[in-house]
Amino acid sequence: MDIENFKSGDEIAWCPGCGNFGLLNGIKKALVKINRPPKDILLVSGIGQAAKLPHYVKCNCFNGLHGRALPAAAAAKMANHKLTVIVTTGDGDCYGEGGNHFIHNIRRNVDITVVVHNNQIYGLTKGQASPTTDRGYVTGIQTRGVILEPFHALEVAITMGAGFVARSFSGEIDHVADMVNEAVAHQGFALVEVLQPCVSFNKKNTHQWYKERIYDVNKDGSFDPGDKIAAYVKAAEWDDKIPIGVIYRKKTESYEERSGLLGKMPIAEENIEDIDVTAVLEDFKV
Repeated sequence: MDIENFKSGDEIAWCPGCGNFGLLNGIKKALVKINRPPKDILLVSGIGQAAKLPHYVKCNCFNGLHGRALPAAAAAKMANHKLTVIVTTGDGDCYGEGGNHFIHNIRRNVDITVVVHNNQIYGLTKGQASPTTDRGYVTGIQTRGVILEPFHALEVAITMGAGFVARSFSGEIDHVADMVNEAVAHQGFALVEVLQPCVSFNKKNTHQWYKERIYDVNKDGSFDPGDKIAAYVKAAEWDDKIPIGVIYRKKTESYEERSGLLGKMPIAEENIEDIDVTAVLEDFKV
């Protein structure tokens, strides 16, 4: 199986130079490494530029409402635990509109991989500040500069007990593929935040800006991603130095393990042809 197996053929509707192209190629490379046929993979998204990605990959796809990708992904995994379920979502879609679902799906520890495209701006709706926009950045709406503190997603995920927390950069396609691959291999909720430039609306966090700051925490083996305190400190680094790689990793019992789903036939495979729902429907009659 190679990357050609996952090309959908749909025309891509992103701006030339968008970081989403690197993300798309990284995810396709990860799917090749995972080595499962397209029918066994589900990509779930909400609304936004990031949410278009599943249309450009040949596999199962579900588009939910804005901020509602995670509950749909969790439900799909519960209905069929044999699926590899990957969410592709944006910083606004996941941390803003979907912030409540982000927190509580970490609590549930459903075995899904959440890939957040973080360009620190709302790209689809023309450039207003997102939950991760740096303080002071001027937009067409925040004309005096953003006054709010950014949402620190990696720190929140570690605090909430996520068992796998990583960061990558869309300009490092092989690194994106490696992080997604490791996230999928983790049993439980896995977060991969991918930094990416928005060439149309974010003139600060450019490709070059990221390249001058990112460094791989796993490169020399001196950092221990199993140390929660060290991971929290590392996740908080920003501005002059920005870590990418596996920030935190800990094996915890997944929702599927706790609930006993792994020992049962997936709901999706149960025979429902002879089920009579007449009595249930009668209850709804007025």
